[in-house]
Amino acid sequence: MRILGLDVGSKTVGVALSDEFGWTAQGLETIKINEDERMFGFDQIGQIIEKYEVGKIVVGLPKNMNGTIGPRGEASQFYASELEKRFSLPVFLWDERLTTVAAERVLLEADVSRKKRKKVIDKMAAAMILQGFLDSQK
Repeated sequence: MRILGLDVGSKTVGVALSDEFGWTAQGLETIKINEDERMFGFDQIGQIIEKYEVGKIVVGLPKNMNGTIGPRGEASQFYASELEKRFSLPVFLWDERLTTVAAERVLLEADVSRKKRKKVIDKMAAAMILQGFLDSQK
């Protein structure tokens, strides 16, 4: 069973997928969404769930540094509840504080250009969220 990891933003959703054993996370793709127009990419996520036989979903929960939940965290909670309703799979929220910052740092250290970083940062953050969850399950 594979586990899907999602980094939900207001314009994109980074998507990562575990291997079948649940040991490693790999960035898969970035889905364009539009919160204002209530276009959340659920059709694409459904296709990924079906294609890869996903059994669980992990959604990054952006908390404030003091542990409180702000507007982005509330948006992620809404997204997670919608996923649970639509796909009848267990959905876990995972503290994602600093994952995007960490992904950016890795890409900078690898000397990836700004243009290329913008294309991969979300799916890399999703992979870091998912890997954190996978590591906690061992």
